[in-house]
Amino acid sequence: MTAEQTDRTPPGTGPDGAPRRRTWIGADHPRYKWVALTNTTVGMLLATVNSSIVLISLPGIFTGIRLDPLEAGNVSYLLWMLMGYMLVTAVLVVALGRLGDMMGRVRIYNAGFLIFTLTSVVLSLDPFHGGSGALWLIGWRIVQAVGGSMLMANSAAILTDAFPARQRGMALGVNMVAGIAGSFLGLVLGGALVTWNWRSVFWVNVPIGLIGTVWAYKSLHETGVRRPGRMDWWGNVTFALGLTALLAGITYGIQPYGGHTMGWTNPWVLAGLIGGAAMLGVFCVVETKVAEPMFPLRLFRDAAFAGGNAATLLGAIARGGLQFMLIIWLQGIWLPLHGYDYADTPLWAGIYMLPLTIGFLLAGPVSGALSDRFGARLFAASGFLVMAVSFAGLLVLPGDFSYGVFAALIFLNGLGGGLFAAPNTAIIMSSVPADARGAASGMRATFQNAGMVLSMGVFFSLMVAGLSGTLPSTLTTGLTAQGVPTGAAHTVAQLPPVGVLFAAFLGYNPIQHLLGPDILGRLSPSAVDHLTGREFFPHLISQPFHDGLVVVFSLAIAMSLAAAGASLVRGRTRPATAGPAPGAHPERPAPADAAPAPGISGRVTDSAGHPVTQATLTLVDRDGRQCALARSAGDGTYTLTPPPSPSYTLVVSAPGHHPRAVRLTGDPGPPATDVTLAGVGGVRGTVRQERTGLPVHEARVTLLNPQGKVVAAALTVADGTYTVPDLAPGDYTVVVSGYAPVAARVAVAEGEARRVDLRVGRRTPAQ
Repeated sequence: MTAEQTDRTPPGTGPDGAPRRRTWIGADHPRYKWVALTNTTVGMLLATVNSSIVLISLPGIFTGIRLDPLEAGNVSYLLWMLMGYMLVTAVLVVALGRLGDMMGRVRIYNAGFLIFTLTSVVLSLDPFHGGSGALWLIGWRIVQAVGGSMLMANSAAILTDAFPARQRGMALGVNMVAGIAGSFLGLVLGGALVTWNWRSVFWVNVPIGLIGTVWAYKSLHETGVRRPGRMDWWGNVTFALGLTALLAGITYGIQPYGGHTMGWTNPWVLAGLIGGAAMLGVFCVVETKVAEPMFPLRLFRDAAFAGGNAATLLGAIARGGLQFMLIIWLQGIWLPLHGYDYADTPLWAGIYMLPLTIGFLLAGPVSGALSDRFGARLFAASGFLVMAVSFAGLLVLPGDFSYGVFAALIFLNGLGGGLFAAPNTAIIMSSVPADARGAASGMRATFQNAGMVLSMGVFFSLMVAGLSGTLPSTLTTGLTAQGVPTGAAHTVAQLPPVGVLFAAFLGYNPIQHLLGPDILGRLSPSAVDHLTGREFFPHLISQPFHDGLVVVFSLAIAMSLAAAGASLVRGRTRPATAGPAPGAHPERPAPADAAPAPGISGRVTDSAGHPVTQATLTLVDRDGRQCALARSAGDGTYTLTPPPSPSYTLVVSAPGHHPRAVRLTGDPGPPATDVTLAGVGGVRGTVRQERTGLPVHEARVTLLNPQGKVVAAALTVADGTYTVPDLAPGDYTVVVSGYAPVAARVAVAEGEARRVDLRVGRRTPAQ
C-alpha cells in the first residue's frame, strides 16, 4: 500500500479499515512546524516571565510572608529570591540540551513543562512566614528553574529541526522574542497581580502550564537526529560548581563587609571568585579529554558561533542592568515624587515600562523574517547600536524626567533588543551541525542567563560605588535640615549604600525604620510627616542615584558597542593547505604540462538560493591527494588557492545537505565556481503489529530508489520507531523485511523528515 493510498482511507479508519483514534497533526504534516512554533513559544514565554515576575513583586511577597527585607540577616533571602532562578538555569541549560540530543529533545522539553507547572502549584501554597516562608519559595523556585531550563535548552533545537533553513530565522525570531519579551511582560504582570494577592504571581502559571503540558505531550514529535551517548558527569559537576561559585561570589560581593560598603574583601567572596574561576578552568581541561563533552568546546572554533555567544552575553548583561535600574528609578524615586503611594508602585512601574516591551515586540518578528532574506549580522549589529544610543539618552536624562522623553528612550531600547534577538540566535544555531543543536541551544541560553546574573553583581556594584561618594553627605544634610540631631543623622548616613539601593528597589521608605521612635519622638509632627512621607526619601537619593546611573549606563554603552562588533564576526575561510592531508600520498612535483592554477572562488547556496554557511570545500587532485581546504563564509562565499595541476575534483559538503562533487580543470575558466547543495531529508515512523497494534522491535526497514536499488536501511528500536536520515530528495519505496509483504511509497522533500507508519502481519519463517 502506498503512502498516497493511506491518505485516502475513510476518516476514522486505519489502513486495514479498522476504527482508529483521532490523532493530532503528524510530524510530516505541512502545518506541524507551526504547531511546534506555537507550543515552544508558550513554553519560552512561561519560563522567562518567571525570571522577572518575582523581580517586581518582591515588595508584596515580603509583605505577604511577613519578612522585613532590610534587616541585616534577611538580605541573603532577597538576593537568592532575585538570583536563584537565573543561576540554576544558567548552570543546567547546557546539560539538559545535551540530554535532549541523547534522549530526544521533545521528551526533555515535555518533562520541563510538567515540572514547571507542578512547582508553580507548590510555590503558591507556601504555608510558612518569615525566614521559613522565604526558604520555601527559594527552594521550590530552584526546582522550578530545573523545569524552566528543560524548556529553554530544547525549544530552539526543536524549531531548528522542524523548520527548513529558509524559514528558520523567522521561527527562531518568534521564539526568541517570546523568550526575551517574557522578561519584560513579567514586570507588567507581576506589578498588576501582586497588588491583588502575592500568591497570584505563581497561580498565573498553573492554567497556562496545564494547557501547555497536555498540548506538548499530544502534539510534539521527535523529528531531530537522536544521538545516543554517555552523560559527561565530570564536565557537568565541574561546570555547575565553577559557575555557581563564581556567580554567587559576584552577587554576594555587593553586600557590605568589615566596614566596607561592599564585600569584595570578604574571604568567602574571594574564595567563590577564585575557586569558581579555577573550577571553570578544570572544566575546560575536562571537556578536551572526554569523548562526548557536554560543552563541545570545538564549536568555538567557528568564529560565527563564538562571536554570536559573546554578543549574547554582553547583551544580556546590558539588558539585565537596564531592568534593575529602571525598576529602582521608577519605584524608588520617580513614582513617589509624582504622588504614587509606595504600595502601588510595582503596578505603575510595570505600566510605565510598557514602551520597552512594545518596542521589542514590534521589532523582534520583523527582524527575524527580514534576516532570512538579507542576512542576520547586519540586523544584530544594528540592534546593539540602537541600544547604545538609547543608553546615551538615558544617561543625560535628569532624575525627575519628563515621561514622554523617558518612554521614547526605553521604546528605542526595546526596538534595539528586538532587532538583535532573532538574528543572533539564527547565527548561533545555523553555525553548528544538526546533532549538536541541543547543546548549542543550551550554550546560548547559558550565556544569556549567566549574563542576567552577572548584570546584578556588575551594575549593583557600580551603582553602590557611585552612591558611596555622595550619599553620606546628602543624607546628613537632608536629615539635619529637618531637625534630626547631628549625631543621629551621621549614624544614619553611615548606612551601607546597598541598603538604600534595596529600599529604592523595593519601593520602600526606610527613614522611619532607620530613625526609630526615639528620634522621631523628639521632632515636630510636621517634620515627622515630611520625613516619613512620599517625597523626602526620593528627593534625598535622587541626585546620588543619578551619579551612579552615569557610571552604569556608560558601561552599558560600551557593552552594546562591543556586542555590535561581536555580531559582525563571521566564520573565516580557512587558509588553503598546499601540503597533503595526514595520511595522503607524499607530495609529487607538478607535471611539466600543468598550467599555473588560478585561485578558485565562488559561492555555496541551497536550492532556494540562500547562502550555506560553514560548508566544507575539499579540493582533490587527480592522484587522490587533498591539495586545498576551506569553509564557506557567512554569505556562502569561499576561496581556494591550489597548487598547479591539470585537473581537480571539488567536493562540497555541509550538515543537512547532500554532498556534491564538481570536476574542475587547471585552465583559466569561469571567474567563479558556484555550487548548489540540495538539502537532505529523511524518513521515520513506527512499525506495529497489524492485529494487536503493539510495536515491533528490531524490524528491518529498507528504502529503495525508483530504479529498485537499496539506498538505506534501519532497525526499529524497542518502541517500534525507526529513523532513516540524510536522504536526497526524491521518491522512495519503504519495505519491511521478514514479514508478509508490506510496502509504502514516500516522496522525501528537501530539509524535511517524512513519516511512514507501517503495519505488519506475522513474521515469515526463516528459510
